[in-house]
Amino acid sequence: MTDNATDTLDSARFTGPVFNPGDPGYAEEIAGFQTAYTHRPALVVGAVHAEDVRAAVEYAARHGLPVAVQATGHGLSVAADGGVLVTTGRMDTITIDPQARTARIGAGVRAGALIEAAARHGLAPLNGSSLSVGVTGYVLGGGLGLLAREFGYAADHVRSIDLVTADGRMRTLVPGDELFGAVLGTGGNFGVVTGLELGLVAVTELYGGQLMFDTDLVDEALDAWRQWTATVPETLTSSIAVLTFPDIPPVPQPLRGRHVASIRIAFDGPAEDGERLVAPLRALGDRLRDDLRTMPYTESHAIHSDPDFPHAYAATNALLDDLTPAALSALRAQTAPGGPVDAVIDVRHLGGALRRGDGIAVDHRDAEYVVRVITGAGEGDQAPAGLAAVREALVPWTIGHSLNFLYGAGAAADAAQTAAGYAPETYARLRALKSKYDPHTMFRLNRTIA
Repeated sequence: MTDNATDTLDSARFTGPVFNPGDPGYAEEIAGFQTAYTHRPALVVGAVHAEDVRAAVEYAARHGLPVAVQATGHGLSVAADGGVLVTTGRMDTITIDPQARTARIGAGVRAGALIEAAARHGLAPLNGSSLSVGVTGYVLGGGLGLLAREFGYAADHVRSIDLVTADGRMRTLVPGDELFGAVLGTGGNFGVVTGLELGLVAVTELYGGQLMFDTDLVDEALDAWRQWTATVPETLTSSIAVLTFPDIPPVPQPLRGRHVASIRIAFDGPAEDGERLVAPLRALGDRLRDDLRTMPYTESHAIHSDPDFPHAYAATNALLDDLTPAALSALRAQTAPGGPVDAVIDVRHLGGALRRGDGIAVDHRDAEYVVRVITGAGEGDQAPAGLAAVREALVPWTIGHSLNFLYGAGAAADAAQTAAGYAPETYARLRALKSKYDPHTMFRLNRTIA
C-alpha cells in the first residue's frame, strides 16, 4: 500500500503525538538543525518510548512504507518524501552508573545534557564539538570526538544497543552479536535505535582552546600545524580550520571579512605540558585569538565554537593517508580566497587510539587526517558546485571518506558513495546483513547499504 494508508492508523497505540501533513505542530515536529533539507513524511510519530517506535515500524512494514528517524536533524541529507518519520527528541532519559562508568541514554539525548549529567560524577562522554548534536546519531556514525586520539571513536565505547528492527522486534545487542558490529558505523541502516549504554571516561577538565592567525599567516599555519602533528602525544587531539568570516554585524569587528586559520587544541593533561606542546605554534607570530586555558570539561564545546543556531549547509570529506605539502597545495588551489570553492576547510588529526578499534563498521582507521569541506547548501538535493572538485584534487592521498561527515546533497547518496565509507570486505558483510534484517530496505532514507 502507499502513503494514503496512513488514515488507517490507530493513534491510540501511541503514547506520543502523531502528526499528518497539515496538522497543527507538524511543521515544528519535522524541523531540525539542518534547514536546507526537511523531511516531508506522510506520517510523523513523536516517540516517547520504545513501544512507540516499535508500533511505528510495525505500521510502516504493514503498509510498505520507508522509515526515517530524526532526533536533532544535524546530519540530515536524504530527506523523506512520504513514509513514516519517527522523532526521538522526547526520549531523553539519562542514567549514570558512576561505579561502572557508564551512561544509559534514550535515543533523543543531546550531547550537552549528557556532558552535564556525566560531569556530576567526575566523568565525561566521548562527545564531539557541538552541544546540540544528538548523541545517538553521532555514535551510530562512529563519533569522532574532542579527545579521539586518546580514546578512539565514541562507537568503540558502546556497551549495548536497544534496537527495533524491520520485523518490529525489540532487540538488545551486545558485543559479539552480528548486528552489534553492523549497527555501529552505519547510521540507521538496520533499524531504529531506542537507547544506548555508553562507556564514560574519567576526565573532568582539559587544556584547550584556539590559536587564530590572520590572512598573511594562513599558509604558514597550515604547514606548521601539519609538521607539528607528527610530534604530539595521543593525549592531544587537534584540528585546523581555514575560513573567511562574513562581513556582517554578528561577527566581532576584529574578525569581520578576515580570512583566517584557527588551530583548535584539546589536551588531556596539565597546563604546563600543554603550554610546552603548543609553543612551536605560538612561535608563528601574532594571533587574532589565543584563548588556550585549562577548562572544566563542561566548557569543552568552546574549543570549536560551532554555530548553535539552525542553518543550511552541505559538506563532503576525504580521509587521507598523509597530509603532504602537495596535498595542502592542492587543497588551497581550490579553496583559497578567489578560488573555485567558497568553503570552510576543517582538517582533523587522526591516528592514536582511532587506529585500534575492532569489530564494528568503522573503517579506514589507518587514515592520518580527515579533510572536511563545508559550504552553503546546493539547489534542491544537489551537491553545491565545487565539492567534487575538492575531492578530486585530494584523490592521490584519499583512502575513503567518513559517512558521518557527508551533509546534504542527497542526490549523490548512491551505493558507490556509501561503499566508499568501508573496506570492501566490511561492505560485503553489511550487504549480507542488510538482506537478512531489512530485506525490503525499509530503512533507506539515509546513506543506504545496497
